[in-house]
Amino acid sequence: MLVLAVAGCSKKVSEMAAEASAAGATIASPEGAMLAYEHTLNIKLEAAQIAPRVKQIAEACQSARFGDCAVLRVEQEGGEYPSGSVRFRVAPKGVEPLINLAGEGGEVASRNTQAEDLAQQVADTALTKARLQKEHERLLAYQDGKDVKMADLLVIAQRLSEIEAGVEQANKDAANQRRRIDTQLVTVRFNAPSGERNRSAIGEAFGDAGTIFTESIAFLIRAVAALVPVAVVGGAFVWGVLALWRRRRRARKVS
Repeated sequence: MLVLAVAGCSKKVSEMAAEASAAGATIASPEGAMLAYEHTLNIKLEAAQIAPRVKQIAEACQSARFGDCAVLRVEQEGGEYPSGSVRFRVAPKGVEPLINLAGEGGEVASRNTQAEDLAQQVADTALTKARLQKEHERLLAYQDGKDVKMADLLVIAQRLSEIEAGVEQANKDAANQRRRIDTQLVTVRFNAPSGERNRSAIGEAFGDAGTIFTESIAFLIRAVAALVPVAVVGGAFVWGVLALWRRRRRARKVS
């Protein structure tokens, strides 16, 4: 029953995310739910606009123009097939404004929105932290006893150190889970339209035509240069054979 309930919940979350994504509405984790949302978009944009748009999105995020936002990665490639991408984590209310800004003047080729349920991870982290804290308190009380031996104190001190490291890691895990729930991960990729890429390919082919012609002429020159000595030696050999044959023929006629 529990598995069926979880599967039904996951299906409902996916459907809700798909509907909200299609409508362009802000998606936020429902009250009491612990969902981590991720959005991935592919946008077709003119080649000349890709670099400025990548910079514009990064600056809008860093300046918190649409709410708390952190840029995680920026990539950009030029050349014949320019592309770029921006990956950032932003508060739910800033997701759609930044996506709309990214798509201005372009075409959203694809968009995917999904959510991961972190409820179990959050519960496990809280349980681990509570267990470690109780053990820490118990060991501190035992350490203060009058009949504790020196060897036991050393063991207790080592265990206390391990527990404190575990609590610190649990705090980090809890903070990361909270960050994933309170903010949403967005990855926007930009590419030039296929027609523009085809034009670039044709231009590249014309540009290579001169090089190909020059290399072909150079190959013919090398081939001729390599064949001339062979032709000279072959011609001399044939001339010598013919001259020897004529000389023998004359000698036979005289005799």
